[in-house]
Amino acid sequence: MSALPSVNASSSSSSSSSSDARALRVHAAAANLDALKLELVPQAQPAARPGFAVVRVGAAAVNPSDVKASLGLMPQAVWPRSPGRDFAGTVVDGPDEWIGREVYGSGGDIGITRDGSHARYLVLPLQALRERPRRISMDEAGAVGVPFVTAYEGFRRSGMPRPGQTVLVLGANGKVGQAAVQLAAQAGARVIAVQRRAGPFEGFASGPVDAVDARDGHVAEQVRELTGGRGADVVYNTVGSAYFEPGNKSMAKGATQIFIATHDRAVPFDIFAFYRGMHTYVGIDSLAMDCVAATAQLDAMREGFERGSLQPFPVARAFSMNEAGEAYRLVLSGSTDRVVLRP
Repeated sequence: MSALPSVNASSSSSSSSSSDARALRVHAAAANLDALKLELVPQAQPAARPGFAVVRVGAAAVNPSDVKASLGLMPQAVWPRSPGRDFAGTVVDGPDEWIGREVYGSGGDIGITRDGSHARYLVLPLQALRERPRRISMDEAGAVGVPFVTAYEGFRRSGMPRPGQTVLVLGANGKVGQAAVQLAAQAGARVIAVQRRAGPFEGFASGPVDAVDARDGHVAEQVRELTGGRGADVVYNTVGSAYFEPGNKSMAKGATQIFIATHDRAVPFDIFAFYRGMHTYVGIDSLAMDCVAATAQLDAMREGFERGSLQPFPVARAFSMNEAGEAYRLVLSGSTDRVVLRP
């Protein structure tokens, strides 16, 4: 097992009192996780300037993009900063009507171009404040952001799923894939989930889901068989290059394929099949949405969380700030479990 990122702290106390409030700081990029230095620094409660509020963070997910940005793999990232894109917490300063209310959210700027949620306090524009759905816990609310916002934005830009459509989700074992399955099922579409394991879809969905095991190498054939030869109306490709060819072969005439990530940048592209199929490709970059835009997208799903047709991911473990290095290592190792810090 690789060494944990070093965490330099001014105090060994794990107390969450205001006098011991701390923020995680990263001062420079690192060549790898072993060289990453995370510093715990004291953090006084900031004052809310006009147009902003201060949130005392209760839970903040550790996303793969948080760790990668800390390593310097996100060109937009500034130095130094506190990482962390997702958050849930309590408003402690700002307009009177917001004081004491519990909020949640996310953002492509938070923790990337300005200080983020891996800290006791987070300063946010008032437009980014959205009340936490009461059906979900603080830990869960702090961990729904990036996966659900990304999945929702892909559907929003390609046309939201609707009854009568077939939605194929490639990489349905990942968290964005699971969120996409939930959103498509909630909308009443038929859902086919491609995962690298046998058996039923393991995530939550409010409707039936057909599961396809990708390991046999015949994804498109299985999709065509399940759809009577027609193919899928929407292909949500959460992996990219590895599923590019089977994704294309699974598309119905006039279908759309959504991309959010890739391993290889260059892929073989059949222009003839593309235009004859009347296909559309949609690219999604969740980092391009600031906290106002991302939290508005997240709150568009509030009704689903409130009635239970959408469900947050179980949080596998909550880490203290002193354990941040362990949390970062766990996430970068490829763990699909949701992990949160409790600042």
